[in-house]
Amino acid sequence: MKAVFIAYNQALTEAVSSILDRHHIRGFTKWENVQGRGTHSGEPHFGTHTWPAMNSAILAVIEAQQVEPLLESLKKLDERAEQQGLRAFVWNIEGMI
Repeated sequence: MKAVFIAYNQALTEAVSSILDRHHIRGFTKWENVQGRGTHSGEPHFGTHTWPAMNSAILAVIEAQQVEPLLESLKKLDERAEQQGLRAFVWNIEGMI
């Protein structure tokens, strides 16, 4: 099993949800109103008067074979909307109940 953490501008919520549905990823945990800024470029998403945008984040634990197709779809979305901001990170799950 793998964990995929996806952080994205809230403007991309419908598109990210659609990608999860298309890849049959039903189970996840979602956080709204997440603040952050990109490592290299992009504007901060702080929910303030100066930086009003906000992010959301999703954590999904999925089968290993689902990871690459999901990342490919997320990368295509990010390339279509680079200014919005989207990042995904993957790590191993060593145990679960």
